Amino acid sequence: MPLLLLDLDNTLLDRERPFRAWGERFLEGIGAPPGDIDWLLSVDADGLTDRWDVADAIRDRYALRIPSIDLVEELHDGVVANVRLDPLVACALRIADDAGWVPVVVANGAVRQQEATIRRTGLDRYVADWVISEEAGVSKPNPRIFALAAQRVRMPLRGAWVVGDSPEADIGGATAVGLPSVWLHRGRRWSDTRFAPTRTADGLIAAVAAVLAG
Repeated sequence: MPLLLLDLDNTLLDRERPFRAWGERFLEGIGAPPGDIDWLLSVDADGLTDRWDVADAIRDRYALRIPSIDLVEELHDGVVANVRLDPLVACALRIADDAGWVPVVVANGAVRQQEATIRRTGLDRYVADWVISEEAGVSKPNPRIFALAAQRVRMPLRGAWVVGDSPEADIGGATAVGLPSVWLHRGRRWSDTRFAPTRTADGLIAAVAAVLAG
């Protein structure tokens, strides 16, 4: 029973569209031009920018008197409220489980947001467990977080695959720990010359198929 180590944002769950939906409503609410959504998406950097830094950037740009902590809460609640689990992703996870694979989420980020997302979407019913960097004290691509994921479910890392959309965090992490990987390209081309994914896929469903065929 090998491990299937899965990224969360934009791998198991689409984060890009929920963040855009929240951002468009928020900007409309403060009277910002609709085109400013491109600026906000750039600042967010696909979720890689710290939430406090995003909040501070919003406050500075629009001279808002809203405390940063309230904006961070708005960011958290607004995005989580809009995230949905694709039924086909759930089906793919069930197929992997039936085939003997053990799905475990390995995610960078804050425990409060990531756990809320996992539970609210019902993803917790389709994975064996999860490890979140804030709680673990180490983040991808550090190999230690993958070892912690294996320990969490009392399984060896040997034979595991890593699936994710981040070249550095997911594929770089898989390479560092010596595991095969599937990169979700999301319309991008691979450009890193230091390492490369074992397989490339256009989404989680194709990624699971690649692992099962691997």
